[in-house]
Amino acid sequence: MLNGRKWWSTGALSPECTILIVMGVTDPDAPRHRRQSMILMPKDTPGVTVRRGLQVFGYDDGTHGGHAEVSFEDVGVPAENLLLGEGEGFRIAQERLGPGRVHHCMRALGIAERALELMCRRVTRP
Repeated sequence: MLNGRKWWSTGALSPECTILIVMGVTDPDAPRHRRQSMILMPKDTPGVTVRRGLQVFGYDDGTHGGHAEVSFEDVGVPAENLLLGEGEGFRIAQERLGPGRVHHCMRALGIAERALELMCRRVTRP
Protein backbone atom coordinates (compact mmCIF):
# COMPACT_ATOMS: atom_id res chain seq x y z
CA MET A 1 0.00 0.00 0.00
CA LEU A 2 1.17 3.47 -0.84
CA ASN A 3 0.63 6.33 1.60
CA GLY A 4 2.08 9.79 1.36
CA ARG A 5 1.97 13.18 -0.21
CA LYS A 6 3.82 14.59 -3.24
CA TRP A 7 4.24 18.30 -3.76
CA TRP A 8 5.03 20.07 -7.07
CA SER A 9 3.96 17.15 -9.26
CA THR A 10 4.59 18.61 -12.71
CA GLY A 11 1.71 18.24 -15.13
CA ALA A 12 -0.63 16.51 -12.66
CA LEU A 13 -3.31 19.17 -13.20
CA SER A 14 -3.42 18.63 -16.96
CA PRO A 15 -6.61 16.96 -18.22
CA GLU A 16 -4.34 14.96 -20.55
CA CYS A 17 -2.42 13.47 -17.61
CA THR A 18 -3.79 10.01 -16.87
CA ILE A 19 -0.71 8.30 -15.39
CA LEU A 20 1.58 9.50 -12.62
CA ILE A 21 5.15 8.33 -12.11
CA VAL A 22 5.57 7.98 -8.36
CA MET A 23 8.91 7.54 -6.63
CA GLY A 24 9.08 6.36 -3.06
CA VAL A 25 10.95 4.26 -0.54
CA THR A 26 10.28 0.57 -1.06
CA ASP A 27 13.14 -0.80 1.03
CA PRO A 28 14.33 1.50 3.84
CA ASP A 29 17.03 -1.02 4.82
CA ALA A 30 18.65 -1.22 1.38
CA PRO A 31 21.88 0.63 0.56
CA ARG A 32 21.28 4.36 0.23
CA HIS A 33 20.89 4.50 -3.56
CA ARG A 34 18.73 1.36 -3.74
CA ARG A 35 15.91 2.38 -1.38
CA GLN A 36 13.76 4.16 -3.95
CA SER A 37 11.55 2.67 -6.65
CA MET A 38 9.40 4.24 -9.36
CA ILE A 39 5.97 2.99 -10.25
CA LEU A 40 3.36 3.91 -12.85
CA MET A 41 0.14 4.96 -11.16
CA PRO A 42 -3.10 5.64 -13.03
CA LYS A 43 -4.35 9.00 -11.77
CA ASP A 44 -7.85 7.60 -11.24
CA THR A 45 -6.63 4.86 -8.86
CA PRO A 46 -8.73 4.82 -5.66
CA GLY A 47 -6.91 6.76 -2.94
CA VAL A 48 -5.08 9.09 -5.36
CA THR A 49 -6.24 12.69 -4.97
CA VAL A 50 -4.90 15.71 -6.83
CA ARG A 51 -5.38 18.25 -4.03
CA ARG A 52 -4.54 21.65 -5.52
CA GLY A 53 -2.32 23.61 -7.85
CA LEU A 54 0.89 25.11 -6.52
CA GLN A 55 3.02 28.06 -7.55
CA VAL A 56 6.71 27.85 -8.35
CA PHE A 57 8.62 31.12 -7.93
CA GLY A 58 5.29 32.97 -8.06
CA TYR A 59 4.12 31.34 -11.30
CA ASP A 60 1.37 28.75 -11.64
CA ASP A 61 2.66 27.29 -14.93
CA GLY A 62 -0.93 26.51 -15.90
CA THR A 63 -0.08 26.33 -19.60
CA HIS A 64 1.83 23.09 -18.97
CA GLY A 65 -0.64 21.45 -16.64
CA GLY A 66 0.79 23.18 -13.63
CA HIS A 67 2.30 21.72 -10.50
CA ALA A 68 0.06 20.00 -8.00
CA GLU A 69 -0.07 18.56 -4.52
CA VAL A 70 -1.09 14.89 -4.79
CA SER A 71 -1.98 12.63 -1.87
CA PHE A 72 -1.94 8.84 -1.71
CA GLU A 73 -4.09 7.11 0.91
CA ASP A 74 -3.91 3.30 1.11
CA VAL A 75 -3.31 3.04 -2.64
CA GLY A 76 -2.82 -0.45 -3.99
CA VAL A 77 -0.57 -0.78 -7.03
CA PRO A 78 0.19 -3.93 -9.04
CA ALA A 79 3.84 -5.03 -8.93
CA GLU A 80 3.95 -5.06 -12.74
CA ASN A 81 3.63 -1.24 -12.67
CA LEU A 82 7.16 -1.02 -11.17
CA LEU A 83 9.68 0.62 -13.52
CA LEU A 84 12.90 -1.35 -14.11
CA GLY A 85 12.52 -3.22 -10.80
CA GLU A 86 12.67 -2.51 -7.11
CA GLY A 87 15.45 -0.18 -6.01
CA GLU A 88 15.98 1.37 -9.45
CA GLY A 89 14.18 4.66 -8.75
CA PHE A 90 17.24 6.71 -7.86
CA ARG A 91 19.07 5.54 -10.99
CA ILE A 92 16.10 6.39 -13.21
CA ALA A 93 15.81 9.83 -11.62
CA GLN A 94 19.50 10.63 -12.06
CA GLU A 95 19.49 9.50 -15.70
CA ARG A 96 16.65 11.93 -16.36
CA LEU A 97 17.66 14.80 -14.08
CA GLY A 98 21.34 14.95 -15.07
CA PRO A 99 20.75 16.13 -18.65
CA GLY A 100 17.92 18.38 -17.45
CA ARG A 101 20.25 20.16 -15.04
CA VAL A 102 22.75 20.78 -17.83
CA HIS A 103 19.93 22.14 -20.01
CA HIS A 104 18.82 24.60 -17.32
CA CYS A 105 22.41 25.76 -16.78
CA MET A 106 22.90 26.29 -20.52
CA ARG A 107 19.68 28.30 -20.69
CA ALA A 108 20.71 30.46 -17.70
CA LEU A 109 24.13 31.08 -19.25
CA GLY A 110 22.49 32.15 -22.50
CA ILE A 111 20.26 34.61 -20.65
CA ALA A 112 23.28 35.98 -18.74
CA GLU A 113 25.28 36.39 -21.96
CA ARG A 114 22.38 38.25 -23.59
CA ALA A 115 21.98 40.52 -20.56
CA LEU A 116 25.73 41.31 -20.60
CA GLU A 117 25.59 42.05 -24.33
CA LEU A 118 22.64 44.44 -23.86
CA MET A 119 24.38 46.15 -20.92
CA CYS A 120 27.58 46.64 -22.95
CA ARG A 121 25.61 48.15 -25.84
CA ARG A 122 23.88 50.55 -23.50
CA VAL A 123 26.97 51.81 -21.70
CA THR A 124 28.82 52.39 -24.99
CA ARG A 125 25.96 54.34 -26.57
CA PRO A 126 26.53 58.09 -26.96
